[in-house]
Amino acid sequence: MTRAIGLFSGGLDSILAACVLAEQGIELTGICFETPFFGAGRAREAARKLGIPLRVEDITAPHLLVLKRPRHGFGSGMNPCIDCHTLMVSRAGELMREEGFDFVFTGEVLNERPMSQNRRSLKIVETQSGCAGRLLRPLSAQLLDETIPEKEGKVDRARLLGISGRSRKPQMALAEKFAIAAYPQPAGGCLLTDPGFASRLKELRDREGLDDVRGLHLLKIGRHFRLPGGGKAVVGRNERENARLEELARKGDALLRPKNVPGPVVLVPGGAGAADLEEAARACARYSDAREEDEVLVVVAAGGEEMTRRVRRPAPAALRLIRIGI
Repeated sequence: MTRAIGLFSGGLDSILAACVLAEQGIELTGICFETPFFGAGRAREAARKLGIPLRVEDITAPHLLVLKRPRHGFGSGMNPCIDCHTLMVSRAGELMREEGFDFVFTGEVLNERPMSQNRRSLKIVETQSGCAGRLLRPLSAQLLDETIPEKEGKVDRARLLGISGRSRKPQMALAEKFAIAAYPQPAGGCLLTDPGFASRLKELRDREGLDDVRGLHLLKIGRHFRLPGGGKAVVGRNERENARLEELARKGDALLRPKNVPGPVVLVPGGAGAADLEEAARACARYSDAREEDEVLVVVAAGGEEMTRRVRRPAPAALRLIRIGI
């Protein structure tokens, strides 16, 4: 029995790659990776529907090393796609060798993405991951070099595909053939490609650095402001975000909330000086439900103590000057 382990994100391409190989009777195992920037939710659901086993691994630590200094640069945002794919394929390759899988597969399509899926980039990933000759891309295999499992007759090359380009029509036709009715859209899987998130991440990298994983999770929540004294304020936008900010709060942080009216929780990581706390309180007042009042009472919890400040609601333009990203 031929056995393969493959990168499985739960997107349409990875689903189709698995289907093409399963049609040949190959025993498949999927592997999906998690970091603060992407998760395994889609992969778990898709693997369940296909009936293939799925492994999920957290690669935050090595991925952050890649993010700090990507050998092959970034895409349109903060996405080091070539280095990221190399990291993932490398890990799948380790499991291939340790557990006796015959090859690694991915759902990559030649020229579907200009940076990470051109011919040169695909070859870089194959070579630098340590999987040379044993990395199979079923959807574009007939346009790429023949792999070892094809040469050995473990995979029938004639039943693999030759898809190329950014059009999704071939994949949609293939999904119909395999009776795959519901599948996620191609965008949205990785936060590093999102312009707003990328701008926040760049600012964090340049100010505090990327070593604190909590700071990365905070980037996904609320409105972010860089306070005049150098501190940072994260303002919740709804009850869910308010609760999450309270969960992520640590000793030494400052937490603010409006008194007597509904409004946001504001987290100031690591606390701040009096001037920055005053500015954070003004942001808290701005986004509270005290719409008609010029002045708002804000409770500030910091250093084990609580105090109430009366602050004036700032004009929206004043906060736009210190807001990070969108």
